[in-house]
Amino acid sequence: MSIDAAGLSADLIRFRHEMHQDPEIGLHLPRTQEKVLKALDGLPYEITLGKDTSSVTAVLRGGSTPANGAPKPAVLLRADMDALPVQERSGVDYASRVDGAMHACGHDLHTAMLTGAATLLAEQAPSLAGDVVLMFQPGEEGYDGASVMIREGVLDAAGRRVDAAFGMHVFAGLAPYGQFCTKPGVIMSASDGLVVTILGAGGHGSAPHAAKDPVTAAAEMVTAMQVMITRQFNMFDPVVLTVGLLAAGTKRNVIPETAHFEATIRTFSDESRTKMQASVPRLLKNIAAAHGLEVDVDYQTEYPVSITDVGETERAEGVITEMFGSGRLTRFANPISGSEDFSHLMAAVPSTFIGLSAVAPGADFNTAAFNHSPYATFDDGVLTDGAALYAQLAASRLASLAAGPASSTPSAN
Repeated sequence: MSIDAAGLSADLIRFRHEMHQDPEIGLHLPRTQEKVLKALDGLPYEITLGKDTSSVTAVLRGGSTPANGAPKPAVLLRADMDALPVQERSGVDYASRVDGAMHACGHDLHTAMLTGAATLLAEQAPSLAGDVVLMFQPGEEGYDGASVMIREGVLDAAGRRVDAAFGMHVFAGLAPYGQFCTKPGVIMSASDGLVVTILGAGGHGSAPHAAKDPVTAAAEMVTAMQVMITRQFNMFDPVVLTVGLLAAGTKRNVIPETAHFEATIRTFSDESRTKMQASVPRLLKNIAAAHGLEVDVDYQTEYPVSITDVGETERAEGVITEMFGSGRLTRFANPISGSEDFSHLMAAVPSTFIGLSAVAPGADFNTAAFNHSPYATFDDGVLTDGAALYAQLAASRLASLAAGPASSTPSAN
């Protein structure tokens, strides 16, 4: 089965622009949900709406029955739908009309591509060798919408646990335009959050000995964490810690009562992640004690390491090469230090995750404004390729699953 989405180009661009102009943030995206439901209207999907989110789960029943009498296989395709709290400055003529919100990470493209795949798969439904679950997910940007949808049963929406799951993500840089990017094994880091409040005693700036200064302790903590990473963690198993918020005081000659900072922590193995969860609070509490202060440390576990299934990744690479040629496929040499709640699906079922460069044609992908930037732009030209790939991944994987174990195992290179 060969799938071509070229005829959907105008519809996908229109849908993407409408989403981009009307971004919503978090788990509750009623206007976005309405747009998705409109796109699916008239197609033969069994639709379930989320209870705790504005999610959409759509199940397509394939018409073909496995020859061996086994249960029909099922696969899942996922697109995230939420935007970011970013004031858009991209300059595109379809820029966000919502103040302080922007599709700065390309989720509008993901959603458009999956609606396109929904149309393509519906056309092929009689010949599909199993069922397809479409997962339109809110709340990827820090709200863990994937976990909510898993809890509400998305992995079992077809009546049995899906055999495989596929996710895709566009980039505003990182690779040349139109490149599909893969990596077997660890592809993205875990993400955790750190919220710290140092409790001191205020006083006059001229007499720090009569107060308990939380500012100097906070400054020491920020630098000590970086030193700790270089002394206690293997340099070949990286840890990235960035303090993005640091706040204290109201006036230069007043020692404040408290100081506060927040950080993001990225790790690439469960071992380093577990070690950081113990090492950081111990370090900060000991520094506070050395200064005679108290400290409140809130270490927040968020998204786990994203680990793709080797077999599913190799199969997806084969589909990409067959559809677009080997020149469109790149394997990441190293994992990306970004994080994804699709990692929860990866931990639950065999899955893979594919990057797609949507950098503006002619732009330097090394210097182009990247995802999450208010200046980030994503080219519409990748929409049809993304839709076609989503659909072909589902159709080909169902066919191999229905054919049995021999056809489901990638051939050795």
